[in-house]
Amino acid sequence: MTDEIAEFRARLRAWLDTNVITPEPDEPHALFLKRWHQTLFEGGWVGLSWPREYGGQGLGNIYDVVLNEEVGEYGAPDAPRIGYLGRALLQWGTEEQRERYLPGLLSGADYWCQGFSEPNAGSDLAGIAARAVLDGDTYRITGQKVWTTYGDYADYCLLLARTGPADGRHKGISAFIVPLRSPGVEVRPIRAITDESEFSEIFLDEVEVPAGNRVGAEGDGWGIAMMTVAYERGAADVGYLSKFGATLHELRGELARRRPGDPLVRRELGRVEVLYRVLSQHVGRRLGERDDSDAPPGPEMSVDKLLMTEVDQALHEAAVKLLGPAALLGETTSPWLRRYLYSRAASIYGGSEQIQLNILAQRVLGLPR
Repeated sequence: MTDEIAEFRARLRAWLDTNVITPEPDEPHALFLKRWHQTLFEGGWVGLSWPREYGGQGLGNIYDVVLNEEVGEYGAPDAPRIGYLGRALLQWGTEEQRERYLPGLLSGADYWCQGFSEPNAGSDLAGIAARAVLDGDTYRITGQKVWTTYGDYADYCLLLARTGPADGRHKGISAFIVPLRSPGVEVRPIRAITDESEFSEIFLDEVEVPAGNRVGAEGDGWGIAMMTVAYERGAADVGYLSKFGATLHELRGELARRRPGDPLVRRELGRVEVLYRVLSQHVGRRLGERDDSDAPPGPEMSVDKLLMTEVDQALHEAAVKLLGPAALLGETTSPWLRRYLYSRAASIYGGSEQIQLNILAQRVLGLPR
């Protein structure tokens, strides 16, 4: 560990001691996360690896890993998950788009979501059917998106729509910045098995979007999507290290109170701790390598997604197993059953395990289809 990183870690711990916030009564989780994002931004902890000219601090990616580790270990709320959206604009956006949208994304003043998946195009993203038709200097977008995280709270959506032939698969897909308060946009929350509505459907009916809101050229949408999804699969970029660290910290405390000195608890928690540290070290190494290269993440990022899924499910399986009826009946201080149910979806969202294994087999190992 370098002296600079050790000093950064110490400053962050001291700041967390006096600045961690808690939800207000009946405050929606999305708005609580937005308030926490703004608190972190005001403290100087957001955009650590972003370029200085766009409001960042120009630090190495390893600082993002340290941030996520410390926030998680402290038991604080998740760190903001804006890296993959910001990087799409940094790499593909125009200078005007960067100046217009990056400050609000970075500060948390604007809430963004991602409009990729559709009812018939989830894992098979190349099958999207939403269409964008150019009419003068305006696109008219019609279609439907689904499984959009906190779409009902978002101000903007980075959305994929087809500008080429319907049978073009990955060709002819373009990306757009769509203001979700535009006429013709309807957002409907989806109630999940957890009894929460984290996800939404977005319906677009001839929504007018300026041509200046297209990100990249027509047909660049597939490349933008692949880069964005690759960053999303990098655990540090979407804050999963923070999430898992916070949950593990909370579980340790709960079990120390309920089952102090139990050897089964030590064994099960030790197994989860090892998995978490493997994920943390892997992500730290990967981001360190990225510091030495300007190239976007490649197919090897699928390893991050597979590790993330393993940690997520092992952690919550251990919680339900060790807490027993208390977890299932809601007697503990946190909704462990809800978290366990949500963890089951980790095998699917962001690209299923089977797709990740196929990507690694074909694009990293060079195996035949």
